[in-house]
Amino acid sequence: MKFRPVLFVVLLLGAFYYATTHFASTGALAPWLATLHAPVAPAATAIESVRAPAGAFDLTEASAAPAFDSEEQQNIAVYKKALPSVVNITSTAMSYDWFLGPVPQSGEGSGFILNKDGLILTNNHVIDIGGAQPGGVEVTLSDKHKYKATVVTVDKVHDLALLKINAPNLTPATLAETSSGLVVGQRVYAIGNPFGLSGTMTRGIISAIRSIRGSRNNLIEDAIQTDASVNPGNSGGPLLNSRGEVIGITTMIASNGVDQSAGIGFAIPINTAKAVLDDFAKYGRVRRPTLDIVTLPISPGIAEQIGLPADYGILIERVLQGGAAEKAGLHGGNQVAYMGNTRLMLGGDLIVAFDGKEIANAQDLSAAMNERRAGDTVTITVFRGRKSMDFKVTLGDAKDVQQGQQT
Repeated sequence: MKFRPVLFVVLLLGAFYYATTHFASTGALAPWLATLHAPVAPAATAIESVRAPAGAFDLTEASAAPAFDSEEQQNIAVYKKALPSVVNITSTAMSYDWFLGPVPQSGEGSGFILNKDGLILTNNHVIDIGGAQPGGVEVTLSDKHKYKATVVTVDKVHDLALLKINAPNLTPATLAETSSGLVVGQRVYAIGNPFGLSGTMTRGIISAIRSIRGSRNNLIEDAIQTDASVNPGNSGGPLLNSRGEVIGITTMIASNGVDQSAGIGFAIPINTAKAVLDDFAKYGRVRRPTLDIVTLPISPGIAEQIGLPADYGILIERVLQGGAAEKAGLHGGNQVAYMGNTRLMLGGDLIVAFDGKEIANAQDLSAAMNERRAGDTVTITVFRGRKSMDFKVTLGDAKDVQQGQQT
């Protein structure tokens, strides 16, 4: 009798050993063990058992697709609205080597559709491959259809180009009413063709609004700086606000020697693009206002050295014959001087204000001019000697003819 408890314990241990070695190896106990150890799943999930050669295990799966949060919904809405109007642009050109052998070159970029007639806006540098003879331009729509494009007009100063394709059922982009009043911290989106990857959207904020020099030393006034990832191939594509409206044209990156995004990209403001388009619609070409003068920016050191009445402003070295400044009575220099090996003409009028706004440097004057049109009449304030004088000047038309550092 006293051996019965011992026998019972031996049988119990034997049964436990058999169960854990035989049933565990076949996975038969897995569902039962899972119910003991698995946490309670949320209502939106389900437990699915998967049988494998090594046994069984469980996967927790959502029983329904999760809803997008408000931020994701906005991202998706901007992309769906803007994508049909964004195009990829491929340009080809021919250059020649030292032995006059033809060497084909190509470039890629982005653009966006302006209207159902097939007008497309992009950067001039997307289609202008430096030093090569122009070739063909091809546009690929978001639906992958390809069309040959013609170049309608270009504005090298603002790095803009207008193309045209003949294609049906085009979806124009929605342009923002104005790019004035943009705020640092405002969310923006860039859609384009970075590294040839079409239909790519990136997101960021406006990091700053500043004037910069473009890749070809062209001045871009009120450029929109953003940390949205912008890479080669994005040029010419739209920069969008949170409503999917175009506020700028992506044009360049600050890469610090590396040809890829460093978190600093720039876009031409839509106001500049609208002014260019307006000129083309009215005159068939871009009309840039000009004072018809050759100028010298003034620094405090230069002002002190030549005895000027102000340590800022723009000194008129020369007025162009028959130009806007000469007609208004402005004077150029009449005294030859040298700064190093540079020949200067001193004694001309010193421009210090434009329509009442202080002009401290060349950027100020360029910004003021960009807000005007050829034919507008403006008030220029100058120092002639020590005397302050105002002149009414009717701005001329640059007509893409440059004589020296003309303004």
